[in-house]
Amino acid sequence: MSRLEEKTIKTEHIFTGKVISLQVDDVELPDGKTAKREIVKHPGAVAVIAVTADNKIVMVEQFRKALERNLVEIPAGKLEKGEDPLSCAARELEEETGYVSETLELVNSFYVSPGFADEIVHVYEARGLSKKENPAEQDEDEFINLLELSLEEAEQYIKQQKIYDAKTIFAVQYLKLKEALKR
Repeated sequence: MSRLEEKTIKTEHIFTGKVISLQVDDVELPDGKTAKREIVKHPGAVAVIAVTADNKIVMVEQFRKALERNLVEIPAGKLEKGEDPLSCAARELEEETGYVSETLELVNSFYVSPGFADEIVHVYEARGLSKKENPAEQDEDEFINLLELSLEEAEQYIKQQKIYDAKTIFAVQYLKLKEALKR
């Protein structure tokens, strides 16, 4: 066992839902002692930084029950079992915004909360956007307002805590850095 590794002794499955499952692992610590780890299992997700021809960032506003408030976010969604992240990004962009893109390029992937969850988010940048005449329908339990914000407006939304999630703040900072590097 490596100097930092924790060896799983036992796993107890507590809950399996539509989006996540929860387990409690008994682990052996590097010093030989034992501890419990509560772990949320998640299939992963994608998020899309979509920028229009007139340099507007495509965002969605939706109610987030866990926070009891609306948030403005970049389009995103959960990977289906066995789904390729690139295909998922194209699907989510169309379902949530009605846009399709000429290019989808992986920007980065990151773990959201590695202290207790295995969820990974794959962030793509979409360019060459066009509005589809008959876009795929949104999920039946998803209610979304579509917004298109300038970089400056998005930065104001962050200050006002209308944009308040990591993936969207990451997206805004990514675009801000790209803009600065062009100068």
